[in-house]
Amino acid sequence: METLQATFFLFVFVPLVNPAPPLQQESLQFYEYDTDVSMESLTQQDYEKQSKDIRKDGTNVSLDTSLILQSDDSQLDVPPTKDTNLPTCLLCVCLSGSVYCEEIDIEAVPPLPKETAYLYARFNKIKRIAASDFADITTLRRIDFSGNRIEEIEDGAFSKLLLLEELSLAENRLVKLPVLPPKLTTFNANQNRIKSRGIKANAFKKLTNLAYLYLGHNALESVPLNLPESLRILHLQYNNITSITDDTFCKSNNTRYIRTRMDEIRMEGNPIVLAKHVNAFSCLRMLPVGTYY
Repeated sequence: METLQATFFLFVFVPLVNPAPPLQQESLQFYEYDTDVSMESLTQQDYEKQSKDIRKDGTNVSLDTSLILQSDDSQLDVPPTKDTNLPTCLLCVCLSGSVYCEEIDIEAVPPLPKETAYLYARFNKIKRIAASDFADITTLRRIDFSGNRIEEIEDGAFSKLLLLEELSLAENRLVKLPVLPPKLTTFNANQNRIKSRGIKANAFKKLTNLAYLYLGHNALESVPLNLPESLRILHLQYNNITSITDDTFCKSNNTRYIRTRMDEIRMEGNPIVLAKHVNAFSCLRMLPVGTYY
């Protein structure tokens, strides 16, 4: 009986004296709570090993290069590059028929989804608009190219855009206007380099829906001819306009003619004295803004 008790006592006592060390548990806690230290240590070991291998092989590789290969953190100093070859809806933002390509330094009009109705490509580096850019995009209703470097617009670039209502080419480098689509209601070409010879005589005549025309801050020597009856707002401020005729806004052969829709004409900043051309405003409900003396 005593022998059995002694044996039982030893059986219980042995595991208490020599417990197994929880090495696996401590190792897991180390990587979980001190990841930065462990990664730095591993990176340093790899770096030292790489340095030894380089010395053994005699290869002329800089230590900085080996560090970049081993540590991901060092690549944070590399400036990101912009890939303009990416698909348009990765490079731009596409949302419910609208494409936003603003301030991404593109130099050409990107390929657009066929259902695009609104294109905003402001403040980029676009220099030229080709006829092929919108050849298959007949659903466009609004285009905004403000703040680019556009110098040339190929003939027929907007000819197939029969639904286009708003077009902005403001703050570019145009010297002449393209042929405009027929249903345009708003056209903005402020702050370009357009001269009178860069606008065809009938450029606006057939635009029977055009209500807002902005041509301020250009180099026009005269008011564009054949302005449509639909026009409500006309901005011509800060050009080089020196004269106007009785037929510029009115009809010299019809003294009863009134432009009922024209609400505003801005001509300040031009070298013309408007008081010398009183008959030119006889059909207007309001006098143009500008210098009268």
